[in-house]
Amino acid sequence: MSDPLNNAHVLITGATGFVGQAVLEKLLSTYPTTRISLLVRPRGALTAQMRVDKLLKKPVFSAWRERVGDDGVAAAAGRVTVLAGDLGDVPPLSDDIDVVIHSASSVSFDMPIDDAFRDNVGGPVSLYTALLESGSDPHVVHVSTCYVAGLRKGVAEEQSLDHAVDRAEEMTRALAARAEAEAASRRPEVLGKLLEKARSVHRRAGAQAVSQAAEEARTAWVTERLQDAGRTRAQSLGWPDVYTFTKALGERVAEELWGREHRLSVVRPTIIESSLSHPYPGWIDGFKVADPLIAAYGRGMLPEFPALADAILDVIPVDHVVNAILAAAAAPTPVGEPRYYQVASGIRNPLRFGKMVAMIREYFSAHPLLDDEGSTVQVPNWTFPNGPAVERSLRRRELAVDLADRAVGRLPANDRTRGWISAVFKAKRDLGTLRKFTDLYKPYTQTEVVFDDANTRALHESLPAERSASHGFDITAIDWDYYMMEVHVPKVPGLMRARGRRGASGTSTKRALPQRTDVLAVFDLHGTVAAASLIEHYVWVELAAKGSGQALRELGGMVANSGTYLQAEWRDRGDFIRSFMRRYEGVNEAALRDVIARKVTPSLRARVLAEATERIAEHRAAGHRTVLVTGQIDVFVEPLADMFDVIVAGRMEKDADGRWTGHLAASPLVDEARATWLTRYARDSGVDLAGSYAYGDTYSDRPWLEVVGHPNVVNPDSSLYRYAKEKRWPVHSWTTTAEGRFSPVLRSLNGSGRR
Repeated sequence: MSDPLNNAHVLITGATGFVGQAVLEKLLSTYPTTRISLLVRPRGALTAQMRVDKLLKKPVFSAWRERVGDDGVAAAAGRVTVLAGDLGDVPPLSDDIDVVIHSASSVSFDMPIDDAFRDNVGGPVSLYTALLESGSDPHVVHVSTCYVAGLRKGVAEEQSLDHAVDRAEEMTRALAARAEAEAASRRPEVLGKLLEKARSVHRRAGAQAVSQAAEEARTAWVTERLQDAGRTRAQSLGWPDVYTFTKALGERVAEELWGREHRLSVVRPTIIESSLSHPYPGWIDGFKVADPLIAAYGRGMLPEFPALADAILDVIPVDHVVNAILAAAAAPTPVGEPRYYQVASGIRNPLRFGKMVAMIREYFSAHPLLDDEGSTVQVPNWTFPNGPAVERSLRRRELAVDLADRAVGRLPANDRTRGWISAVFKAKRDLGTLRKFTDLYKPYTQTEVVFDDANTRALHESLPAERSASHGFDITAIDWDYYMMEVHVPKVPGLMRARGRRGASGTSTKRALPQRTDVLAVFDLHGTVAAASLIEHYVWVELAAKGSGQALRELGGMVANSGTYLQAEWRDRGDFIRSFMRRYEGVNEAALRDVIARKVTPSLRARVLAEATERIAEHRAAGHRTVLVTGQIDVFVEPLADMFDVIVAGRMEKDADGRWTGHLAASPLVDEARATWLTRYARDSGVDLAGSYAYGDTYSDRPWLEVVGHPNVVNPDSSLYRYAKEKRWPVHSWTTTAEGRFSPVLRSLNGSGRR
């Protein structure tokens, strides 16, 4: 018996997606005479054809490529036509299309409402309008989801959805929601609060960092408002989320624009996961619906979850879905009589949530993952408490972690507090994951709906016996223990890396530096290269120039003004430098330079960090240009001139007699000013910043650390350490040499003089 789709012309949308690429592979590997058209959107510099060329090199096509060889792949290209466009801009379509498989959609439970409507409702409108204009009369297979059934209990039938939602009105309102949210986000009462919070967190990184954070917060506010609008509107009409809501309306588009006068089949899978056998066991492309839960459970991030142990987690292997789609495509319905196929397991081979968790727990107990420190993760034993109990526990933990986060952020920076910050960071990350999964997945892990699959079962049974094994989709043949523990879970993306990694993410790893002469290695001074501060420089000078008695009196005055200095440092690092350097009013620069050369240099050199010296030497050996950039005054850093190729420091204003006036000669080179200087210097010197390195220790260093391709943080303060953890920047703990220690008074003041 000939293949039912032989010599047909098939148009596929969504061919670069999970289901779409599996459909394309099946057509290429088992339907050698089928002509295929792919609607593919160009992306950036990649044309639609280039994207398809890359697609055919993906793992899903590996067995086919190996079997047919290069000549076969080249021959297949002759029967694949790429149409550049997308569902928002469908190009003119051929008039000889026999079958359309519409699998393109945005699969996200928490999309902004306008994006969800544009993709999942507006997309089908554009497609079916283009088909009507083409003159073709194909059989359309519209791929939807079983969960369009909405929030309900009992059996959901294979039939058209029963609802009276005004699709056009909902579309109009959804597309207008962004403009409304954007306008609301710019109101002073909203934007003012976002700006105030940005200032409190990012002030030390400079005005641009504050404005950038405020705008990012405003954009996030708009997105969250649109996500909430989609979720709330969906739930108000009986769907769990905006994805299922818009997919339901997408079905109504197919029925209204195509199904009344043409042939239409609607295929509704449940939760699509990795393949059972074809193209090979465990093939998957990216995280699917259940996978984030599986991965988070294996990493110990979900101590509990508000799921019902007896709820059905309706999972279907992707190759079953593909076979059902192609079987439906080969069995066209009568004109004006759409048929619905629910590819589901819940009625005839149910996988209950409690059973699945037990299997996954057994798997991870036998094949444990490693945490960030390389220790074995102990997976939790869920007790399946009711939803409100989990919510109360989650809220208590969120409040406790927020309190701990604020507390550790106020503590002095050292290895112990950074360890606490790491623990809080991990706790916040895990709680964020639990919160997200609780909100998104609760409708699917507490569902009490099951999906009738009588039409799908009959479709499978209609297959000729010789095609049943390779083209069938008998859900009762799946052994869930085998599928979950031997096929699916081992192939969940990221788990193999998590099983083999060693060492904490974001910690420093010793790697050989590349030999290059066109890159920089830029270092901050205080707290990075030297365990010394502006205040210590001042004390060393006073001791050397005036003796201990006068120096102690000066120190007393400095302590009395420490509150003023701390306030200036908190406002702006430049303000602190300006405020503190006023103490040098009347100093003769020549005399000061002599004192520093003879008596202060040993103190400063003794405070240089040993690891910093080694790292600078490594950069020099690799041919990198080493640069010290500091807000400290140039006279004070002259003792370090031999360590760097370039030193950029501040200068003091002098009067006619060569005495300092107490004012700076130019604005201090800190935070954003340092980033600007670095960018200009690199441009003028022909340096590659993307290949360059930078080392800093406080949050005010963030702007210029972000300019280079290899930012590093050294003994960071709490804010920078937290930021480095988020960005996965290397974190170094460098220690001072044996000489030189802070006195108790200086230690208390050191927080205000790191630059």
